[in-house]
Amino acid sequence: MNTCYIVCALDSTLDFIPDKGDFVIGADRGYEILKKQQKRIDLAVGDFDSLGKAPNCENIIKFPTKKDDTDSALAIKHAVSLGYKKIVVYGAIGGCLDHTIANLAHIANYTEKGVDISFIDNEHITFAIHNSSVSFSNEANGRISVFSFNDKSEGVFEKGLLYELDNYTLTNQIPLGVSNEFIGKKAEISVRNGTLIIFTSKNNIKHLTK
Repeated sequence: MNTCYIVCALDSTLDFIPDKGDFVIGADRGYEILKKQQKRIDLAVGDFDSLGKAPNCENIIKFPTKKDDTDSALAIKHAVSLGYKKIVVYGAIGGCLDHTIANLAHIANYTEKGVDISFIDNEHITFAIHNSSVSFSNEANGRISVFSFNDKSEGVFEKGLLYELDNYTLTNQIPLGVSNEFIGKKAEISVRNGTLIIFTSKNNIKHLTK
């Protein structure tokens, strides 16, 4: 599956190498981060207030400062409009709290629409599952947190972790799933009806199966 990589304003180590069919978007200051790390840039998107001016880029979509969407949201929408079903976003989680909350909403929204979308910072990966499951090999380590993005998520199972759940109903007001831990076993998280936001170490990406 081809991937759209989106780089946003927060400083990030960009550890991806795009394949021929992949697409790379720099959202506002993300354009500068891509350029500094000598990554391919297929498109620049945003109002470019963080840069101070629009970059000298061959392919660019410039928006007014007064707009309904953030630059990251505009970049994600464009990726989806191009038909990408796998999107990886760098530099969008961990800065301003309001933007982080907005980006969590994007993760839930697009996951429910069938898009495989994840947000990566220098230390963590954040993604969601909707009416489905995800597993980690026994080599995964460190912490993992699971939150319900809906009012309630029913039929939640957490197996092979330090604290297990069995057919539990998680709500978005009681964060029971925070700071669980891998214990050297294959772990599986699933939900029968609802959307779960999952947060764990970036190092666990290679041990992850969706």
